[in-house]
Amino acid sequence: MLDDDAPTMVGEAAAEVADDKRFNAIPTASPGVAVLPALLLAACGGSDGGGTTAAPAASAPVVVAPVMPTATEASRFLAQSTMGATRTMIDDVVAKGYSTWIDAQFAMPRATSHWDWLNANGYNVAANVNSETGFDPTMWRQLIVEPDQLRQRVGMALLDMLVVGIGGVNLNWKQFAMAAYVDVLLDNAFGNYRAILDGITYNAAMGSFLTFLGNRKANATTGAQPDENYARELMQLFSLGLYQLNQDGTVKMAANGQPAETYTLADVSGLARVFTGLSLATTDSSKPDRYRQPLIMNASINETGSASFLGTTVSGGGTAAVKSALDAIFAHPNIAPFVSKQLIQRLVTSNPSTGYVSRVAAAFNDNGQGARGDMKAVIKAILLDTEARSSAALTAANAGKLREPVMRLTGWARAFGVTSPSNAWAIGDTSSQSNRLGQSMGRSPTVFNFFRPGYNPPATAIASAGLVAPEFQITNEQSVVGYVNYMQGLVANGTGDVKADYAAILTKASDSQALVDEVNLVLAAGQLSSTTLAAIKTSVDSVAVTATNGLINRVGIAILLTLASPEYLTVR
Repeated sequence: MLDDDAPTMVGEAAAEVADDKRFNAIPTASPGVAVLPALLLAACGGSDGGGTTAAPAASAPVVVAPVMPTATEASRFLAQSTMGATRTMIDDVVAKGYSTWIDAQFAMPRATSHWDWLNANGYNVAANVNSETGFDPTMWRQLIVEPDQLRQRVGMALLDMLVVGIGGVNLNWKQFAMAAYVDVLLDNAFGNYRAILDGITYNAAMGSFLTFLGNRKANATTGAQPDENYARELMQLFSLGLYQLNQDGTVKMAANGQPAETYTLADVSGLARVFTGLSLATTDSSKPDRYRQPLIMNASINETGSASFLGTTVSGGGTAAVKSALDAIFAHPNIAPFVSKQLIQRLVTSNPSTGYVSRVAAAFNDNGQGARGDMKAVIKAILLDTEARSSAALTAANAGKLREPVMRLTGWARAFGVTSPSNAWAIGDTSSQSNRLGQSMGRSPTVFNFFRPGYNPPATAIASAGLVAPEFQITNEQSVVGYVNYMQGLVANGTGDVKADYAAILTKASDSQALVDEVNLVLAAGQLSSTTLAAIKTSVDSVAVTATNGLINRVGIAILLTLASPEYLTVR
């Protein structure tokens, strides 16, 4: 077996295969490695990057006929709605149809919370009081094996938007504080966005990350003012954005011809007065329990005078003022298009049309029963929209998105039944660009996430076309090679006892076309080009079925080269 931590290169000589039938490195002679230059070009914004280099098409969206999906269509749908397709789940979507499958996911309770899993697995011992031990295992386990996959996917989309990174949480029991925060997002993923705003505001990890935990009212003697971090980021990143928006997501212009600002510095200062006094529920730091409890109001440091922001004035302080402030933000016309567009970007496409944003924003504003902010209505509007389901997106120049690195790993892991018998889930922190993924959920270094929703790679055709490609912010030559090398080791050897089960796919290994087609379906939703498929098939055929470890190495070649292909990375 390969050393889990040893750097490996595509094309490195194969090592011996262990008795458990897991393959090792791709043979040096593998011609399929020729896909790597195309991957590098795609990752750096070149014109072969999955068709994201032309201006948006002006034609009206194609109406999707109400028919049951094919297996390929189901896999594409699951690439947008889960952390990765499985053959069983593809068959389930084919049998149920999209809407019924979504409803079944909505009805599915969480098997266990991150908080409860950490406790059940003994991470609440004194030795872990000042560590992060346990956080990565609980995150990876849920993303890979839990059945509530729509909840997991939406929860991670929310974590990309409402960012807390464990490294910036200045509390003890960090793993529990972060677990409680991620639980807020997952527990409310199918609830109401207003409840999400409540949940993050009263959460200890968020309070520490954005430095409003124990925030004190102004002191006239010293001149000290309330911390403005949360007030600013709540408006800028979590709800409204910098500029006033039309309901289709386009920016409103002021009389001077410049974008109309959503709020002013005075609004930030006024809102910051509201978020004073929020403190931990208890002083007991010997166990993690207080980090699961909502913050409470410490009246002695809370501002009880008036606070003005966004055309609203509140007074009296306390939780009543917090409620009024969040109500005012929730009522702002920007919140529907701002939140809707970012959720579309995280789930379906980096460059949704104005019509797509408008339709989802309409569902945010009214779920059909007069309710605002209903996440179920928003999720359905995103995933069932013609721009998500129509096959036109497969050829539209502005459609699709670069697949997040974490979802490349979970896509492989789910497709091929990865488990960890010891429950250790020793994948760890994958945020290194040089030898991991360049991303790890819950480990963003700043509140701006690993990548910004409006990012476009400079001096590229993407930027010239006026398009955005958020995930390209963490994509470069180093990260692309680091990703492929890391996945080579994982696909071949796993890490610790985190290993795939290739028994099912091995039954197709002797038939290279059947093998490549199955991997293309489950991993890439059938989106690999005929050229890429032919290159991978040629590489598979370079290893004889009768060769020592031939079957498992053929499987490994098919999987790794699919994971490295531009069409897999630029999911549509």
